[in-house]
Amino acid sequence: FTGSAFGSAAIWQYESLKSRVQTYFEEARADWMDKIRPQKRGDFRKQVNSWWNNLTEGQRTVTGIIAANVFVFCLWRLPGMRRIMFTYFTSNPSSRALCSPMLLSTFSHFSLFHMAANMYVLWSFSSSIVSLLGCEQFIAVYLSAGVISTFVSYVAKMATGRFEPSLGA
Repeated sequence: FTGSAFGSAAIWQYESLKSRVQTYFEEARADWMDKIRPQKRGDFRKQVNSWWNNLTEGQRTVTGIIAANVFVFCLWRLPGMRRIMFTYFTSNPSSRALCSPMLLSTFSHFSLFHMAANMYVLWSFSSSIVSLLGCEQFIAVYLSAGVISTFVSYVAKMATGRFEPSLGA
């Protein structure tokens, strides 16, 4: 999984750079269109765009991860989703599904405090790490760390004979 994550991140990084270069040249040609193009309206949209544009690249990257974690947290609160959540969003070496929960449990938090603390820490160091690695490699590290920590959890559970489900990275 880790090799695939970093290989995909390298391809993604290459494609992003290629896209940025193409966009730069297209914008240079299209500057004259700004004078005749109608301006977009809406105060809420302007506020969201202003907030988004003031974020660092790391904070923008982590915003998606936080949104995924909040979405999964909300799914835990739906009674009809409990069975699916326990099957695919908790890790347990004695479960039918072994591989997908290794990744999906990374986004799973049952306690609001647990999720809030993890997301705060992720937010606080995201700018420096993403500026060092790039957003693509950061996501690969995040996903790989989640899968590796779940694998270590599987090994520890097998060694101790305790097979209760767990969640989180």
